[in-house]
Formats: sequence, C-alpha cells, structure tokens
Amino acid sequence: MKLTIVFIGLLGVLLIPALAEYSINISDNNKSSGSGQQSVSVNNEHNVANVDNNNGWNSWNTLWDYKTGFAATRVFHKKACIVHKMNMDAMPSLKALTVMVKEKKLQGEGPGNPPPKGLMYSINPNKVNNLDKFGKSIVSMCRGIPTYMAEEIQGASLFFYSGKCFNANILWIVNVSFCGRTEEN
Repeated sequence: MKLTIVFIGLLGVLLIPALAEYSINISDNNKSSGSGQQSVSVNNEHNVANVDNNNGWNSWNTLWDYKTGFAATRVFHKKACIVHKMNMDAMPSLKALTVMVKEKKLQGEGPGNPPPKGLMYSINPNKVNNLDKFGKSIVSMCRGIPTYMAEEIQGASLFFYSGKCFNANILWIVNVSFCGRTEEN
C-alpha cells in the first residue's frame, strides 16, 4: 500500500509540469513599439498559448492552438476576430514557448536579441460563419464577434501594401500584420 501511494505521489510530481499552465508578464518599458504590457499563458494540457496585450484602446488577444494549427487574434477596437493558419516556421513550438516562459527568456527588443520574425496576412472581408473547424479554444474566444479568415502573404512587404494594416508584435518573437478591411474599420 505504501509503495502505491509513493508511486502515485511521484507520478503526480512528474505530470504536474506537463499539464501546468505557465504565465508571465512582460512590458516594453515605454519603447516606441507601443506594444503595452503583454502576458502569456501556456497550457500544455490543451496545447494552447494565449497572449494578452493590454494597451488601452489598442489592446488585443492572440491565441495559438497547436492542436488545430490555427491562431486567432481578437482586436478589441475593431470588435473583430481574425483567424489564420499558424506558420510553424516563424512561430516557436509549444515546447520552446513553454521553456521561454518558464525561464522568462522573453526579454524584448534590444542589442543582442534577434528582431522578431515578420508575418503579413491579408484579411478576407467575408465573415466566417462556422468557427467549429478552428477548435474549441478559438470558438470560445471568437464566439459572438465578427470573425474573418486571413491568408498569409508570402514574401510581402508593408512598403508595397497600400491598404490599412493592424500590427501585433507578439512577445517580441513574431510581428504579425493583418492587412485589409473588416466591417469595423
């Protein structure tokens, strides 16, 4: 009986880190990037990372669902959700992100730190009617909010794009630009 209790206790100690949610807060310390304060939560049990950017009217929330391969960004001032396929070449794996969060290695911009990878997406102006294909986490985040699909523009440059873009510098790892129109902009 004692051996069973010890085994269950050890199993619990080993499983807790795998299922735990890690969370940290980072700030841009009033740098010109205007990203405000960001907090990141990694939930290994559900294979999701959630980034909240608190910057007044320009606040946004991004969710990376590693299980479905989709990401969503809720832009509060636009009252819209934008869903896109995750580019795994530019985004860290959930395991790597978990390590960065646990070790607080999300240091921000500055000398010695690589610049964030840039991704540019074109927003399809037609609303998404059925969110189910994006997974439960994205459904929960975007339910009841006009939601739009965005497609990555390969090799694109903001210099050559003439439309309006919303930029999200996510954890100083990836800078995502969403270009195009939604009903609210």
